[in-house]
Amino acid sequence: MATVNDGAAGAPRATAFHKTLGVMDGIAIAASSTAATTSIGVGLGVVAAVVGLQMPVVLLLAFVPILGIASGYARLNRVEPNCGNSYVWVGRSLSPWLGFLTGWMAIVAVVVFMAYTTAIAGSAILQLGGMAGVHSVAGLPLDPDSTLQSTLLGLTVLGAVTFTAVRGVAVAARLQKYLLVFEYVVLIGFCVYGLFAGSQPFSLSWFNPFAIPSFAVLAQGMVIAVFFYWGFEAAFSVSEEVRDPRDASRAGVITVFLVLGLFLLGAVAFQRVLTPAELADNGTVGLAYLGEALADQPLAALPVLALMFSVVASLQATVIPSARGLFAMGRDRTLGPVWTRVHSRYGTPAAGTVLLGGISAVVALLATVIPKLSDLLGAGISSIGLVVALWYGLTALAAAVRFRGLLREHPWEGLRAVVFPGISALVLLALGGYLGWIFYTSADHLEISATNGWFQLLFPILVVMSGLMVAAHAKWVRRSPYFVTGRGTDADDANLLGGGAPAEIAVTTRS
Repeated sequence: MATVNDGAAGAPRATAFHKTLGVMDGIAIAASSTAATTSIGVGLGVVAAVVGLQMPVVLLLAFVPILGIASGYARLNRVEPNCGNSYVWVGRSLSPWLGFLTGWMAIVAVVVFMAYTTAIAGSAILQLGGMAGVHSVAGLPLDPDSTLQSTLLGLTVLGAVTFTAVRGVAVAARLQKYLLVFEYVVLIGFCVYGLFAGSQPFSLSWFNPFAIPSFAVLAQGMVIAVFFYWGFEAAFSVSEEVRDPRDASRAGVITVFLVLGLFLLGAVAFQRVLTPAELADNGTVGLAYLGEALADQPLAALPVLALMFSVVASLQATVIPSARGLFAMGRDRTLGPVWTRVHSRYGTPAAGTVLLGGISAVVALLATVIPKLSDLLGAGISSIGLVVALWYGLTALAAAVRFRGLLREHPWEGLRAVVFPGISALVLLALGGYLGWIFYTSADHLEISATNGWFQLLFPILVVMSGLMVAAHAKWVRRSPYFVTGRGTDADDANLLGGGAPAEIAVTTRS
């Protein structure tokens, strides 16, 4: 293993990651992390249960603030490429406390995401087994909606993905490309066919925002839709491993437009083929249900196979940037030194990658307390959506504050760099706050139930409270220099408009 040592000033220095990636690699990682096929296959039912036939317009409305967030990420990455991204940018521009909390929220949300995505992987395996005629093992009936059965099978997938991520981001990016090509060909093929073969009448009212019954429904639908777009920022987490930091920025923005098209295609196709009740009742097996409605076996199994590939790609693409975010936090001594250990051969934060996979496996096993996978997904998507809205909002605010000087010097650039991200941040923070209030007022007691508002609100509250406690330990026990300035440890400012690369900083490693 190689680890990054402290420099003369007492702060850790730049990473030892290998600069091997291009813009297409970044797109592959970001698109895989966003997991459009998984979101469409198991998430559209969650959205449909909330907003009904207005699903397409809600996905389109959520795209507007997400594009503002992506533009903020892209500009910040141009001037300060850093594997810690929002953790570093928010800490420097707003507050070290908010910066750490942003990084902490991203990591915890990823752990929970990996936990229930592990269960989705197992569910896809069970679905494929059922299509092949395997409905029981040793007298035990196999149920794709069983959280326990799905999780136990999915843990093998999580282990394999973690091992692949240790081998290096370039290896993973090559695998992502093949997985993406297959799943997108299948997804687009079935959805396009569904547009013409579906029996449900198409209506322009699906794109009418005024047909949404209430602002509460809009807020919940928007937050869930924001969760759909979550993952594009993975391109910025490997910005220290791309040949040109601007490639990471391009990859992130391109990915947002790419998944918008896929989401709209999937939403319209599903509503042409399935009724709202069928969508809501078959959330965890939505893609399989669509495939069986449009084709006979073995072709009907292709969407489930695409879902399986999407889950594997998503897990892999999520492990990679998360381990690098933890590397940045360990590098700044806000977390322990184990996260900074870089493998001498593969040039990856191998110890952190394995540890992250292990923690996710434990959380996945704990999540089996909710027996039905569909209930787990419903609660998880809404709760994580709140966390994602908060950390995206803080990152966009950091961009608005960081580049506010452009409003005077270059008004047009200032509009794009300050106003658009700033408004997007306020929209997401307002929606998240309102949805949190809805959860709070919808119940008068706490119970472990996917429909209990206090239970859904519990996860965001625990994330924030635990983040503040860990931050306090980092500031007063570890005495992390991060809490003095909030600055990252491996990137200097560059020209705001030119987006030049940061100055080189020496790297010292030891075995």
